[in-house]
Amino acid sequence: MRVLVTGASGFAGRALVAAMAERGTKVRGAARRPAGIPSSPFVEAVYLPDLASDIDWGPLLEDVGAVVHLAGIAHAGSGIAQIRYDRVNRTATDRLAQACATRNIRLVFISSIRAQTGPSSDHILTEQDPPRPSDAYGRSKLAAEDAIRVSGAPFTILRPVVMYGPGVKGNLATLLRLVDTSLPLPFASLTHGRSLLAVDNLTSAIQHVLNDARTAGATYIVADEKPVGLADILAILRAALNRNPRLFALSPAFLSSALKVCGHSDVWERIGGGLVADAAKLRATGWRPVIDTKAGLAAMAQAASPRKSGTASRSTP
Repeated sequence: MRVLVTGASGFAGRALVAAMAERGTKVRGAARRPAGIPSSPFVEAVYLPDLASDIDWGPLLEDVGAVVHLAGIAHAGSGIAQIRYDRVNRTATDRLAQACATRNIRLVFISSIRAQTGPSSDHILTEQDPPRPSDAYGRSKLAAEDAIRVSGAPFTILRPVVMYGPGVKGNLATLLRLVDTSLPLPFASLTHGRSLLAVDNLTSAIQHVLNDARTAGATYIVADEKPVGLADILAILRAALNRNPRLFALSPAFLSSALKVCGHSDVWERIGGGLVADAAKLRATGWRPVIDTKAGLAAMAQAASPRKSGTASRSTP
């Protein structure tokens, strides 16, 4: 079976394509930058048009038995217009789902935990919780999910939590640069749990649902098994770099006020509360993470600073 992977040159897309090719799965990787797609005899790299345009999905779906749809706007940002979120994340996904429905092609849609909640939650999230996205990004992902469910295409929807791994970008990349210094960090009081997801665990979950017919027609949270606090994350990363944690405690109220004064209240929204999501529903189908959080975070830190921590390692499902 040939699998179309959209967004194949991105952080998760590259990991997925490489893992599938290693197992001998034929992949058609589609991306705006096909040169960034991992090279393999099993991988056909093709161009993916701008998702904001009116895409003809037909040529990309030729001789395809399943689709993993990763492409889209992958983060919340104040500089992105709501209409672009809607066009890229909802409309393009809706048209892809309709194209899959007419060809009876299985669609695995990589949504986001932000389709279900805001940046924090006061209770452990499960798929039974009513979705309450708090921003345009989350609403566009939820709208895409709804479009898939009524399209008639055979589908599985995955809602990953915040992902990490070698080559990660965004906020975690900033965090890696911060821990790779000798600066003392004032976050020892931030011990509330947050669920994370190793990119290797996402790729294993995707391959699991592709090969398990029982997961069709369902929505699943995807997360590592054990949540960790920000203080623990920082300590793990620094230990992987052979550094002392150098954490000290400032009160959450002081940290919140300081970040707001500096114009970074959005940062506090992401780190100031907990967000624990339970992937028990997916584990009940037989899926298990292939790497634990501590080992995954350490591998990420080592990959970002190999000269200080030794040769980086990476687990591939």
